[in-house]
Amino acid sequence: MSIILNGKSLAQSTEKELTERVLKINKEKGFVPILATILVGSDPASGTYVKMKGNACERVGMKSLKVELNEKTTTDELLLKISELNENPEVHGILLQHPVPGQIDERLCFDAIDIAKDVDGVTSMGFGKMAMNEPAFGSCTPQGIMRLLEHYEIEISGKHAVVVGRSPILGKPMAMMLLNKHATVTICHSRTKDLEEHVLNADIVVGAVGIPRFIQSSWVKNGAVVIDAGYHPEKCGDIDLEPLIDRCSAYTPVPGGVGPMTINTLILQTVEACENS
Repeated sequence: MSIILNGKSLAQSTEKELTERVLKINKEKGFVPILATILVGSDPASGTYVKMKGNACERVGMKSLKVELNEKTTTDELLLKISELNENPEVHGILLQHPVPGQIDERLCFDAIDIAKDVDGVTSMGFGKMAMNEPAFGSCTPQGIMRLLEHYEIEISGKHAVVVGRSPILGKPMAMMLLNKHATVTICHSRTKDLEEHVLNADIVVGAVGIPRFIQSSWVKNGAVVIDAGYHPEKCGDIDLEPLIDRCSAYTPVPGGVGPMTINTLILQTVEACENS
């Protein structure tokens, strides 16, 4: 019988632990962790995500500092705001909501975030440190996936993992995290030749390509661990999951698998940043 990698359940139990840690911080230091969220423009989906992150802060007793900038904000103006938050000792984590308007150099702004406050794991330096197995906050979605695999005691060492997707906040860090746990890792993407053949060889399949049901169920071998990091309006992920449920060894449901772990990891890493400050 397949193991359901239930991210919703793990996130809820982690929130209880985080509530206790926040109470301890408040008792010992006289303040609670603060996550600063920066929203540039008025994209409805981004606004919803920022609100969800604020709600998650409240549930564990943290505070969120909402920074809202208009659609015409320049790179220099955003860099100035990030600098202010870097220098603010009351702020322990900084999240710049992706995407930002086209006139802004997003990578430059991500990399301006103090690595000690990079709780979303988006800086180039943070990625480099993580890849070198040095202490750093990991990008939240792949870090959340690693937490799921660890919680359910899924064996990684010696396994062949195929990551389908190469984004800087999901596919690339996912591959490095699995490699650091001694998996043999293949990185694929939507333009990979003979993609089906690569996926068929995988003990662990990670769908992170951002296309609904892109990875066909027939590509996945029996007994594989199936991780679907996608979520689309059709209420499906990047993998054609339904036919796999009875023949894979473990899988993340969509929804309720990877999704809840992303925000939960953001909150966890903000608490850790505060504890380390």
